[in-house]
Amino acid sequence: MTASWRLAAATLGVALALAGCKDGRRVTPTGYCSTAPTGRLPVAIKGTTTRHCLSVERATTAAEQEQGLMFRTDLAPDGGMLFWPYPAGGGAPQDANFWMKNTPTPLDILFIRADGTIARIAENTIPFSETPIPSGEPVAAVLELVGGRAAALGIAEGDTVTWPHGSTSSPAPTS
Repeated sequence: MTASWRLAAATLGVALALAGCKDGRRVTPTGYCSTAPTGRLPVAIKGTTTRHCLSVERATTAAEQEQGLMFRTDLAPDGGMLFWPYPAGGGAPQDANFWMKNTPTPLDILFIRADGTIARIAENTIPFSETPIPSGEPVAAVLELVGGRAAALGIAEGDTVTWPHGSTSSPAPTS
């Protein structure tokens, strides 16, 4: 192999490797982000033309889900909180109602169906509001992001959200 062919092959290899990266993390062929800092869950959101990796906290217990992001002002742009399973005890998907009580930061709330698709996005919710924010249909998970982040990333209803589930890596949330 000549030097020019080696250079072309190396350039192609680097380009292919970088094509799956977003924000410095790799999106695997199954749709998962491959890494997240300790204590965080890697979450991938894939649209028709976009793919993003986030690194989120997970609220699994009823107490964690009641607390959510209340009182928090330290949200990273690629951070958030995943409420999964929802409801905390597991079981069949159900209608969700969230509120912004004691939450000083506007949030985007993504309501996620059992198949992993986004059913509804409540954008830039009003801080401290006690008005219910309904999912509009039964959901299996809810993802809270910094307000305005969904629009900034081009995340839309119908996009698919994936994350590793315990010891398995199925592409859609299950109860």
